[in-house]
Amino acid sequence: MSPNKRLKVGQGQISGYISIFLSILALLGIFCFRYPEQLTTPEFREIYTEEVVEMMMTVGIITSFFFAVLSLILSKRIKWALIGTSIAAVAIILGAFTVEGRSVEKTNWHFGLDWMILDLLLMTAIFIPLELFFPKNKSQTKFHEEWRTDLMYFVISHLFIQFFGIVTQKPAVLFFGWIGLEQLHLWIQNLPFILALFLAFFTTDLFQYWAHRFFHTRVYLWRFHSIHHSTKSMDWLAGSRTHFMDIFFTRAMTFIPLYVLGFSTTVFNVYIIFIAIHAVLIHANTRVNFGPLKYIFTTPQYHHWHHCEDPKYYGHNFASIFPFIDWMFGTYYLPGKKWPAGTGVHEAQYPKGFVKQSVYPFTKSPFDTDLNMDERSDR
Repeated sequence: MSPNKRLKVGQGQISGYISIFLSILALLGIFCFRYPEQLTTPEFREIYTEEVVEMMMTVGIITSFFFAVLSLILSKRIKWALIGTSIAAVAIILGAFTVEGRSVEKTNWHFGLDWMILDLLLMTAIFIPLELFFPKNKSQTKFHEEWRTDLMYFVISHLFIQFFGIVTQKPAVLFFGWIGLEQLHLWIQNLPFILALFLAFFTTDLFQYWAHRFFHTRVYLWRFHSIHHSTKSMDWLAGSRTHFMDIFFTRAMTFIPLYVLGFSTTVFNVYIIFIAIHAVLIHANTRVNFGPLKYIFTTPQYHHWHHCEDPKYYGHNFASIFPFIDWMFGTYYLPGKKWPAGTGVHEAQYPKGFVKQSVYPFTKSPFDTDLNMDERSDR
């Protein structure tokens, strides 16, 4: 696939890639069934049932074969269809149609392969069609120069969900765990659902705003956060490109109000689902501007200005959910229907690849040749 050639409906590539994608997810799903203690997340096993997952795997295999045939018919080429059907065949041999769930023993560690599969399936189902039919950058392909790097960030952050979860929760527990919070938690949990949900959104976004802004105004921290800004191809995967130091600090700050206020499980789950989808949306390559809603919730247009490559627009739109928080602190910027001409970091170059980008900020600043940088970031 040429990195400069955008996919077009009716030529067979899209259906071929769908076939390959679904067969890979089914194959990974079999490993979750065979090694649930090591590869599945206890919190998510309580949400889905083995019957539902078995059905999804069966449907995924059948659908994979369907799109393989469709790809062959449309493209008159066997390459994509052969890859998709071959992977699906391996999944069937390993038990895609026969594997059954079983009781899972408690373990001290696990990878979040099930969470990765389900979230990847959901995000692609929502955002690839959105970017395909309503793109902002019509020339940008799904397979741009660094899509593999962004996908690696996505995979790592999901597989190590237990590790990231424990580490980011520690500061809140350490600093506030000794306080008797039971009465506050009870009061919060008795609030009307909508009010509690708004309170969860507002308090976490307020903490996230200042954590985010702090990363932009402290040079040593900016070298880590600038990795997130280094992408020039904004799309649904771009939000995943976040250095692990950035994840630790920002998520830890966001978890503080969730822990201190003790929201109900329902509010917490709705918040997590909303954030998971919304964080992907605001980085997406879509021209949908959401009408009046763009003044209530942050949108792709709003957040793309935060990623603008032009230095004269630096220092705006730090809020993750509510634009009015930026308005409160003088960092709001939304010029009508105008979009930034480009995204990225104008004054720096970055190495390519997940591993190199993870190591780079510890060894060198993207903006100079040593670790002693005097000037301050205006981001």
